[in-house]
Amino acid sequence: MKKKHLFTPGPTPIPSDALLAMAQPIDYHRSEDAVTLIKDVLEKLKHVFQTENDVLFLTSSGTGAMDGAVANLLCQGDKALVIQSGKFGERWAEICEAYGVEVITINVTWGDSVAPEAVEAQLTVNPDIKAVFATLCETSTGALHNIQALAGLTQSSPTLLVVDAVSALGADDLQMDNWGVDVVVSCSQKGLMTPPGLAFAALNHRAWEAVERSDLPKYYLDFRKAHQRGLEGSVPYTPAVTLLAALQCALNHICAEGIRPTIDRHNRLATATRSAVKAIGLPLFATSPANTLTSIRLPEEIDGKAFVKMMREKHSVTYAGGQGELSGKIVRIAHLGWMNENDVIVAISAFERGLAEIGYDVPLGAGVAAAQEGLRK
Repeated sequence: MKKKHLFTPGPTPIPSDALLAMAQPIDYHRSEDAVTLIKDVLEKLKHVFQTENDVLFLTSSGTGAMDGAVANLLCQGDKALVIQSGKFGERWAEICEAYGVEVITINVTWGDSVAPEAVEAQLTVNPDIKAVFATLCETSTGALHNIQALAGLTQSSPTLLVVDAVSALGADDLQMDNWGVDVVVSCSQKGLMTPPGLAFAALNHRAWEAVERSDLPKYYLDFRKAHQRGLEGSVPYTPAVTLLAALQCALNHICAEGIRPTIDRHNRLATATRSAVKAIGLPLFATSPANTLTSIRLPEEIDGKAFVKMMREKHSVTYAGGQGELSGKIVRIAHLGWMNENDVIVAISAFERGLAEIGYDVPLGAGVAAAQEGLRK
């Protein structure tokens, strides 16, 4: 008998009550009950985003919110600064280019985090930059970026700071209001413990002023329509009603725990996982690791793609492999969303056993012991 264990940075495991909520008879999305549901979800999302700003949602993947951010904030001929430190930083650039926005890039070595001084230098040379597009956690590498420092550079200037928190919302700290972040986008299937299909965006007053000026084409991803209908407890177009029911359950868990304790829990799990990896004798890939996931650099003799495939097919344990230039070179273990200390122990013990099975000389139990010790403290 096999029992599946999911340790990927999205989709993530879903709480039982959220799964059951999706099994209920579907309701009409214009009913009074739907209005109550939507208003409740949007209010609880403020707690997770750490903002008093309104949050809007789209029926799409997280990329839909990223696409919408570009289309709704910028104008033809605008200049944008994009931090590229992995696949998802590259995605910001690709979206901007698709809309004809002039893109200036800061290319960061994969696994590293951007130096705020590099951003400051570009803003000094190019004071007409309208927006900086950054990631909180670059999911392809596990690297955390210092969003607070970046916000310190933009909040006193006309330049907007737009943050992809798709994977890291609720796991790594992002104090939208306190730090002065203008736009935050995220989605449902990561720290929010809901199936894929919902995307979110929170905008402050500076960002909404930019929305009013924007002349880029938009229809389905029109933030003004989504925002106005959201205030009414409705949506411009048919939403994923079953996903909203699941999201409400997941948000109830997060709000009951509290966003600060939730982030602290993710930090404990991440710290224990990193200690375990070091005890096994493998190096971490990210120089400044996020709470969201731990990326592990594999020895050259290990084929990471084959290892991930073997663990999934033989042991029903799913890790994430590397993307792009990191394919086959790293393994990514997420400790994200509906996870606790026991999940970390399972993830590490299975990882150790898998390495031993492929013939790698691993000190069995060393990683588990290190994780246990870290969690005990």
